[in-house]
Amino acid sequence: MIMLSLDQKEYLLELAREVILAKLENRDIRLEAKDDEIFSKKMGAFVTLKIDDELRGCIGYVEGIKPLREAIIDMAKAAAFNDSRFYPLCKEELEYLQIEISVLSELEEVNSIDEIEIGRDGLIIRNDFTSGLLLPQVATEWNWSRNEFLEHTCLKAGLHKNDWKLIGNKILKFSAEIFSEKKEKRI
Repeated sequence: MIMLSLDQKEYLLELAREVILAKLENRDIRLEAKDDEIFSKKMGAFVTLKIDDELRGCIGYVEGIKPLREAIIDMAKAAAFNDSRFYPLCKEELEYLQIEISVLSELEEVNSIDEIEIGRDGLIIRNDFTSGLLLPQVATEWNWSRNEFLEHTCLKAGLHKNDWKLIGNKILKFSAEIFSEKKEKRI
């Protein structure tokens, strides 16, 4: 399990917001790199954007292919401007934007679905042709059972909801350190 300090979390949230603002203002990032070993460690990470508790963008690296600081920079830009489910973020939305970051543990193969704990684990269903991922907080937000979580992960992968039972489809789990800004809703 990943354990980030409050200062580390605040820095990553500030970095994500600065990256988005810099892109909107067509300028360089003004937040300097912090000298912290964790930020140079390769880790999976997702940046989730919400406005009024509604999803506005979410993109991430499942595995640690880049140092954490670089991953947050990439994913903040991608979630704000390149999530194909949404139009690019505009400056007028920025004051209402809530940023959530999920820093992922290493992936672990699931041998029995009894190993999956709702609220702790995120899931990946993977085969030779496709994969689907849902972060740990999704099952909690929707109050899903373990089976419902597996079914929705299959649907995310473009599979039939019960395809998690098929030989050849691999189930992976991971935990995440999840933290976010606190923003008031628009009235």
